[in-house]
Amino acid sequence: METPTMKPDTVLILDYGSQYTHLITRRIRSLNVFSLVISGTSSLKSITSYNPRVVILSGGPHSVHALDAPSFPDGFIEWAESNGVHVLGICYGLQLIVQKLGGVVVEGESKEYGKMEIEVKGKSEIFGSESGGEKQMVWMSHGDEAVKLPEGFEVVAQSAQGAVAALENRNKKIYGLQYHPEVTHSPKGMETLRHFLFDVCGVSADWKMEDLMEEEIKVINQTVASDEHVICALSGGVDSTVAATLVHKAIGDRLHCVFVDNGLLRYKEQERVMDTFEKDLHLPVTCVDASERFLSELKGVVDPETKRKIIGKEFINIFDQFAQELEKKYGKKPAFLVQGTLYPDVIESCPPPGTDRTHSHTIKSHHNVGGLPKDMKLKLIEPLKLLFKDEVRELGRILNVPVGFLKRHPFPGPGLAVRVLGDVTQGNALEVLRQVDEIFIQSIRDAGLYDSIWQAFAVFLPVRSVGVQGDKRTHSHVVALRAVTSQDGMTADWFNFEHKFLDDVSRKICNSVQGVNRVVQDITSKPPSTIEWE
Repeated sequence: METPTMKPDTVLILDYGSQYTHLITRRIRSLNVFSLVISGTSSLKSITSYNPRVVILSGGPHSVHALDAPSFPDGFIEWAESNGVHVLGICYGLQLIVQKLGGVVVEGESKEYGKMEIEVKGKSEIFGSESGGEKQMVWMSHGDEAVKLPEGFEVVAQSAQGAVAALENRNKKIYGLQYHPEVTHSPKGMETLRHFLFDVCGVSADWKMEDLMEEEIKVINQTVASDEHVICALSGGVDSTVAATLVHKAIGDRLHCVFVDNGLLRYKEQERVMDTFEKDLHLPVTCVDASERFLSELKGVVDPETKRKIIGKEFINIFDQFAQELEKKYGKKPAFLVQGTLYPDVIESCPPPGTDRTHSHTIKSHHNVGGLPKDMKLKLIEPLKLLFKDEVRELGRILNVPVGFLKRHPFPGPGLAVRVLGDVTQGNALEVLRQVDEIFIQSIRDAGLYDSIWQAFAVFLPVRSVGVQGDKRTHSHVVALRAVTSQDGMTADWFNFEHKFLDDVSRKICNSVQGVNRVVQDITSKPPSTIEWE
């Protein structure tokens, strides 16, 4: 993307490895302010080339005392001060500011993880001059803490344990929050970010989704020559469909979509998805049934990370073969593959191939990021890689993708492979899971809850349980139900069903699905868990 450097109110985020870094971006964009993430160790020349109005230093898993602790470049603070650029440090970013400007950061005697109460002390810019004495719950995640501030800084909020929760130097326009305002677990965090950007920094809210759409179309047309053809991997989900619609808008019928049935789809998914493509989306799609091929490669595989890499490799092999078929038809082999990769996919798979992100920890390799083979022949076009799920839905509405389709819950590319814990080919695990999942999702629809839930699904557990069915002893499978609420998938809370709903669903599953005699519910938030089980 080239145009961000031309935007006068760009908020630039220096990434120091927090899994929430790109969530900061999302929150800022939701305020109609353009935000972009670059490596926290970028050169001063690179940082200044974006001409940002505000620079945010993200959190991260490191300690500022580590020998290889990442940091902003020499001269950064001086450049920001001389150019009137506001700087905000979050968590590790705050500690970095304190240490680099002459303060003291030590390993805390008492770590602060999770929800904590803080109190605003006196008047402050970052919280608003009238906020003195106010208490609020925030999300902490740090082991080190600032114990002595640099000259000119003052503490403007403390945690219940007395640790520095926020600081500022109004003259230098440098601020710090020890907690994460970007996560939903900090209820007033969004209000703080809004106040900081608009009232403290004077940023204008003039960025919109149409800008990104026009920019991506421009980039696609610059990337793909007028005589080249492009393959698009359609999964039947919102992301790949919006990506296909966007690329189709840019290059027309030179886009060739392929839907792969990998044997890991939900109940009647192939028929339902192909029908939607044909009747509602009017996209030209070729269906490839490769279920036997995928299941053969997955036989005996238990490790979820290995599953993802096998699936990613097989998808690419199929797309390469499809490209060869197109070459016979059009006389030129497609060089590009379109994927519906999103920001969360990249974040959790990082550091992804070909990027300069070196400070983050890999959570799981998404099949279309970390699961890609290094020797793949097709070049990637990923027009949504700067977006979160809700932003993709907004873009889809602009592109006239049917609203009913846009509301579909996310479904992972590896499909049921990451919802069967263990060997997916063992016994009838996949068939049992398909039936359980269908009952669960249909019950949610019937109860009018589907649109209130970000994602819901069933999980096949690799355990058996003793039960009593038909007055006989059974030794059958256990399945888990998971439903979460979220804005973007980076953080999530479990959905609190009414007891009657859970009772009804449990009875339906145990009475209808042969081989299941116990149903449990997952009531874990993200973090500490992820949304998928694996």
